[in-house]
Amino acid sequence: MSDKQREAERQQSEDKAHSEAESAEAGQAPEAQAAEDGAESASGDSGDELTELQQALEEARARAEENWNECLRARAEMQNIQRRAQADVEKARKYAVEKIAGDLLGVKDSLEMGVKAAKEEGADPQKLLEGSELTLKMLSQVLERFNVQEIDPQGERFNPEHHEAVAAQPSHEHEPNTVLNVMQKGYALHDRVLRPAMVVVSQKAPEPPPSGSIDEQA
Repeated sequence: MSDKQREAERQQSEDKAHSEAESAEAGQAPEAQAAEDGAESASGDSGDELTELQQALEEARARAEENWNECLRARAEMQNIQRRAQADVEKARKYAVEKIAGDLLGVKDSLEMGVKAAKEEGADPQKLLEGSELTLKMLSQVLERFNVQEIDPQGERFNPEHHEAVAAQPSHEHEPNTVLNVMQKGYALHDRVLRPAMVVVSQKAPEPPPSGSIDEQA
């Protein structure tokens, strides 16, 4: 092979290689562009998702803050209610006897007038008695207004819930456990006993000896 022929083959090979390189480059360019476009698209989608997440986070924070503020307001209101309730209870306890105390002032005035009259020279016992009876009537009316009821079980059957037996006395005329005598009256407020009545109750008397029996002591 002559030099001219070898030069022609070399030139032909170089042209072929150059042509293949251009073809390869031309084939790869769309793929690279597509990859670049895909990367840009992916980057754009990620940015949108991040924005949405940040917005959702801000909304969640706003709701959490609102709920927390509502919780604080509810707790403050509950504390105020407790303080008002406690103040009302203390006030009710402090002034619970206000009404009955006001009504008893008239009774006290009457007693003071009775004592003053009793100390006067030549005091009339009959007038003092009338004054005392009037004062007792006023006191009974006050107790009645406040539902304080008298327990006077004379002749009734003994009731341990309302009566307190201080003695037992044999009796032929009464059934056992009958109240024979009221030593001290009792009192009840509505259905609650303030003080039981102190009473003497009957008990079964021993049977008398049969007639005609021999008196061993005679």
